[in-house]
Amino acid sequence: MPRHGNGNGQGRGRGRGRCRGQRWISAMPPIASFQPSGVPLNEQQTVVLTLEELEALRLVDFEGMYQEEAALEMGVSRKTLWNDLKSARKKVAEALINGWAIRIEGGSYVLRGTRR
Repeated sequence: MPRHGNGNGQGRGRGRGRCRGQRWISAMPPIASFQPSGVPLNEQQTVVLTLEELEALRLVDFEGMYQEEAALEMGVSRKTLWNDLKSARKKVAEALINGWAIRIEGGSYVLRGTRR
């Protein structure tokens, strides 16, 4: 039986659930990281926020879209949008409460208007 996935444990036969589908995002963020002042970078804990988590936050919390509208905008189900949004909110809260840096990178996305 052929193996599916990308070799890092995702896909059938390894891990849980299905492969992570691509989400549409509107634009790359102008800034890719935030860090608390006064803490040396080499002593800094970091939380990684994916580009699709940032897009979910932007659409729902910043633009004020309903989750159903935001899910359509990103090309995913409402449940998938909710999972990305919940994950993003937890990461941002964790970083703010603990004084950690936030790095925005990676994920499974397609930049709207382009193909990746």
